[in-house]
Amino acid sequence: MSSEAGSTQCRGLIEAKDSLLKAMNSLGSIENSDQIQKTLRDVYNELEQMHESRRRKESNNLN
Repeated sequence: MSSEAGSTQCRGLIEAKDSLLKAMNSLGSIENSDQIQKTLRDVYNELEQMHESRRRKESNNLN
């Protein structure tokens, strides 16, 4: 997991993204898991957008 500093929400998002990456890696060697991997990738991308929004908000609060 990243050592990025931030709010509890950011840390939660980082942990969730890390867990999804581990799941996607585990599924990589399993046949017929393409649709599940795509779904997990979509969820990961949504979490990444949420995280980016959080980072921007927190950055604005520092200024």
